[in-house]
Amino acid sequence: MQDIGVAVVGAGFIGPVHVEGLRRAGVNVTGILGVSDDESNTAAAHLGLPRAYRRFEEILDSAAVAAVHIATPNRLHFALARQALQAGKHVLCEKPLAMNSRESAELVALAAQSNLAAGVNYNIRYYPLCLQMREMVRSGEVGRVFSVCGSYVQDWLLYPTDYNWRVLAEEGGDLRAVADIGTHWLDLIHAITGLEVESVCADLATVHPVRQRPKGEVETFSGKSGRVIATEPVEINTEDSGCILLRFAGGGRGCLWVSQVTAGRKNCLRLELAGSGGAMAWNSEQPNELWIGHRERANELLLRDPALVYDAVRPYISFPGGHNEGFPDTFKQCFRAFYGYIRQGDFAAPPTFPTFADGHREIVLCEAILASHRQRQWVPVAAAGER
Repeated sequence: MQDIGVAVVGAGFIGPVHVEGLRRAGVNVTGILGVSDDESNTAAAHLGLPRAYRRFEEILDSAAVAAVHIATPNRLHFALARQALQAGKHVLCEKPLAMNSRESAELVALAAQSNLAAGVNYNIRYYPLCLQMREMVRSGEVGRVFSVCGSYVQDWLLYPTDYNWRVLAEEGGDLRAVADIGTHWLDLIHAITGLEVESVCADLATVHPVRQRPKGEVETFSGKSGRVIATEPVEINTEDSGCILLRFAGGGRGCLWVSQVTAGRKNCLRLELAGSGGAMAWNSEQPNELWIGHRERANELLLRDPALVYDAVRPYISFPGGHNEGFPDTFKQCFRAFYGYIRQGDFAAPPTFPTFADGHREIVLCEAILASHRQRQWVPVAAAGER
């Protein structure tokens, strides 16, 4: 895939993760663009990239750039993705795809007209045992899905002195914990089960209505250095945690707990799926183990091993059993799927990656969750494309 040049926009926490994943997937990274010349230069030097871009227009005008990865604050996603598609570039965007469903619907329509690949980085789909769960559901091994419950919890915003641009509604949107990490869980459930959420009932909480903002921004997950720095109080309107009840089309039920203020949980996604033929449970902090529950015989613990999984899962495992794969490998596999699709050249074929339509679905779902929280009642989820 070295013939496909990719520029990464965003040099904070996740941008360099994209660079590493792209390189491991065999994709040529042409350069990186940060929020300033200093950040761009520093990131390019640190990552060994050939170019530090000065302006987004340089990327759009470059014949060497075939695709753009957008890893910026959320409020920039819509404009950057739209410009990139209009310039004829393939786009892979971090979630959320946009700040509201009007914007995301516009991007879905533009992508459909463009004959370009347009994806959203729901990388958690690409843990091999998540793919194994998907294949077990598709094969009928689990039977009819009754329920899915779980959580996505972190502790990096536990203290009122913890701060990042994500806590501000004007930067990340009115939802934070749900939009930032809860959507990964919701997308994963849809990818595994194919179930569509019909309605939601949400109860969200802002644990710290005031946080101390450093006089000078900090990067994601970097607030534990122990340095004493000057701060100023800032009001917070986004949620730190919350619970969401889900009703799926067909009668299934679900429940999600999301939190960024759970001490000791660094980045833990858990889910348990129950069906008429059995149950499954998985934990992202132990990603190479899948619990499989039975009624009439002993339960199983499946270890990630290419010799033990479904045929459709095997291409997404790079190492033998016992050689663990984790978070960085999901980026590599997501990018392999995205650029493999581009190399095939058939943009009418079913996508092998999370699409802008998937990103739009999650934003529509988030809007229903926020409405439910504010109205204190069950709210139906609009069909994708209605808004």
